[in-house]
Amino acid sequence: MREPAEAGSALDGSARAQPSHAIILGWRGRDLTVTPPADLLPLDDAALADALFGPRAMSLAPRLLRDRRGRFFRARPMDYEALRGALLAQAAAPLQTAFDPRPALPFTPRPTLEPRPYQTEALTAWRAGGGRGVVTLPTGAGKTYLGALAIADTGLWTLVVAPTIDLLGQWKRAMAEALAAPPEMVGVYGGGAREIAPITIITYDSALLRPELLWRFGLLIFDECHHLPAQTYRQIAEGAFTPLRLGLSATPERADLLHIDLDQLIGPEVYRADPESLSADHYLAGFQVERVTVTLTPDERARYDAARETYRDFVRRRHLTIASPADFQRKILWASARDPEARAAMLAWREARALALDATAKLALLEDILTRHHDERVLIFSEYNALVTEISQRFVMPSVTYLTPASERRAILEGFRAGRFTKLVSGRVLNEGVDIPDCGVAVIVSGNATPREYIQRLGRILRPKATSATLYELVTEDTTEERASTQRRRRG
Repeated sequence: MREPAEAGSALDGSARAQPSHAIILGWRGRDLTVTPPADLLPLDDAALADALFGPRAMSLAPRLLRDRRGRFFRARPMDYEALRGALLAQAAAPLQTAFDPRPALPFTPRPTLEPRPYQTEALTAWRAGGGRGVVTLPTGAGKTYLGALAIADTGLWTLVVAPTIDLLGQWKRAMAEALAAPPEMVGVYGGGAREIAPITIITYDSALLRPELLWRFGLLIFDECHHLPAQTYRQIAEGAFTPLRLGLSATPERADLLHIDLDQLIGPEVYRADPESLSADHYLAGFQVERVTVTLTPDERARYDAARETYRDFVRRRHLTIASPADFQRKILWASARDPEARAAMLAWREARALALDATAKLALLEDILTRHHDERVLIFSEYNALVTEISQRFVMPSVTYLTPASERRAILEGFRAGRFTKLVSGRVLNEGVDIPDCGVAVIVSGNATPREYIQRLGRILRPKATSATLYELVTEDTTEERASTQRRRRG
């Protein structure tokens, strides 16, 4: 993957005061700039584009915006490779860059572990895709080490973008160990830290606020890349010039279907391995999933049926089609802000969902499971934090939610890791971005319908171990939770 740096890379990033005989690729703010030679500046936009880009001018023109004084074109940094390729092919003038597109690491990264066969296959597939693409591996399968292999393969300054502050430290430690990197070669940016190093780990939020940092690196790695297509975070990918991009996720699919934009923002999916295949090959723990059903009490059933009928009646009367989360958000949730009937329907939907997810019988079943696994480490997940609190109090176990202070959360996880207690209950906050100690049993008391959440929770028990892991899924019969359970266990 290593290639020599482009000529002229020592130039300043500004498009001002450049040699008049050359075409200059530079940057201003969040934009890539294309500054033509002085003798081409009098041409109008169309003629100038044709002179610079030749046959590709028509396809590239929509990506270009000429400066109001006519001195240069502005474009998205993400279009750097396409513009550069067209400029080189047309060869209207010598091409120079005002930044180094391939900054080499100042040390030789040396992977310290032998990669697993599927990691080698994933790296080969990513390389075959021109150093662009998404790799989908289950939690616990070594996505971080795959990132280290990509860094060693390219030998370039690398920016790793991660969703949480917790992941900054995890990635920093992993890169230092995996690549035998001197401590000063790996830095973190976010959570109060401002370290810029040849390998820098940064949060999505910090990368969004500091676009100028993107111009220092030759390789981008997006951890938990399913976050990237969001309307805000996608600006990170659009504001970076490097074509070398690796996306990592256990489940890149999104309920809003924006994951299709990953093809443009990072590249297509180039490799995927599922938990079943890796468990069969003994790279992850063997596991079994037990779906256990419960029933509503007579009072819960009456309340559930009444709430569902209120919701369905509204949908029927308004002739609404609710085929996706986006439909529900637009036709029910947003409408409820101005329409009293829509609000009543939305509240009824919430009541029915809460009754199904928090059915009283689940606590008795959970007690049986905890008794069965008395001496084992058990991780419990719930959709609603109110039930997290109830489980914590009823069974006298620690809990972690988004309200838990960071210091307390670290202490709880360390206690779980050290074995001072063997049971832990949480909401969504532990789905991703947190290094949870390995355990052999997980219980989904309740959850949403997204496959991502299911895969993330399953992944918490899949680290290789001598014994088989068990995931219990508690589902309330004859409710919408049955359909949600089926949907979240689907792949892709």
